[in-house]
Amino acid sequence: MKNKILLFWIIVALVIFSIAMIVIKPTKLGLDLVGGSRLVLEAQTTPTIAKITPEMMDSLQFAIENRVNKLGVAETVVQRQGEKRLVVEIPAVKDLNQAKKFLGETAELAFKKELKEGSGQWIDTGLTGNDLNRANLSTSSSGQWVVDLEFNDKGTKKFAELTQQLVGKPMAIFFNGELTSAPVIREAIIGGRAQISGGDNGFAYEEAKEMVDLLNAGALPVPAKIIEENTVGATLGADSIEKSKFAGMIGLGLVMIFMIAYYRLPGLIADIALVIYSLILFMLFKMIPVTLTLAGIAGFILSIGMAVDANILIFERTKEELRAGRTLFTAINAGFDRAFTSIFDSNMTTIITCIILYCLGTSIVKGFALTLALGVIVSMFSAITVTKNFMHLIFGTGELKYPAMFGLKKDEIGRAYTASETKREKAKFGVLD
Repeated sequence: MKNKILLFWIIVALVIFSIAMIVIKPTKLGLDLVGGSRLVLEAQTTPTIAKITPEMMDSLQFAIENRVNKLGVAETVVQRQGEKRLVVEIPAVKDLNQAKKFLGETAELAFKKELKEGSGQWIDTGLTGNDLNRANLSTSSSGQWVVDLEFNDKGTKKFAELTQQLVGKPMAIFFNGELTSAPVIREAIIGGRAQISGGDNGFAYEEAKEMVDLLNAGALPVPAKIIEENTVGATLGADSIEKSKFAGMIGLGLVMIFMIAYYRLPGLIADIALVIYSLILFMLFKMIPVTLTLAGIAGFILSIGMAVDANILIFERTKEELRAGRTLFTAINAGFDRAFTSIFDSNMTTIITCIILYCLGTSIVKGFALTLALGVIVSMFSAITVTKNFMHLIFGTGELKYPAMFGLKKDEIGRAYTASETKREKAKFGVLD
């Protein structure tokens, strides 16, 4: 009994923690709920790229994902569509034109030297943005915005050799084909760091920030063109959320009423466990975090039904044991034990299906699969641990004096166990008189 009381307080602590996390952490909503933008990009062939291969599309998807992450927009989805298209879904984006420009623009950084001193004609040195480790935004001693460059190992060696060759001469820095500055090299720079000041007038903050973002995102491996764009309004998303809440509350309410009406006191215990289940699952959604879409909410609601299904199996087994004449304590334990195999098998098949859907499905299907799988896992904990613990604490090891509490009639209860049989059953489950 002490272990069961300890488990009860652990469950209470878990519920308090879940409520705290639900209040503190924000809910991440998908494009269909919070609104945003949906762009379709198509890879383009060039004179040097005759055919778009799957490997090129993998590289393009990776590059686009990096660029979108640099935008700072959470939960953006980038997925393949057909042989040479990518679908980019950006929740809550406010500046669609900026997003389009960011996704489609190629960051080209080149360091050049004069072909002839004073000629103003520049030639490539072989040092480019591909040799960068990262770029950072900072300010100079005069308060102007500058871009700090940090080269990788290969770039550090190239930059040191180049600056050694150009001591006393200018080195031009071109960004996307435009000359940004051409400082005169005073001495060789061997530390692998450089700075772009933006010339005499310096950078505006927006210019420097855009350059940093593009340089960190890298160049696109193949050209890509935006061929389709759509927006989802926040009003539509808010309406979907309200309807989902209403549907969820109606469904949960009807299920809880059914459980009490049919299973009486155990049904009430199952309803309490169901509320605890919902709190724990929603806490996990926020902690992971899971992006909730309409499909994800559907998976959540479906998992509630599966959680109730586990309790129904347990209670029906318990009622069968009571009809067979077992004592209340042994009937409860036998009900849980004999229902566990059915619950485990059915839930495992659901989880396996969810894994397949998550691996092979689109973003919407992935959201449904993830929320359903998490719900099924938590439902097993809820049914097997929470419900069983509450049943033992409430009914203890006593006899079933009021069969109506289990939705049974007196004449449905079978013969009572003998004293020796009851003692053996209690010993089996570790209960001492």
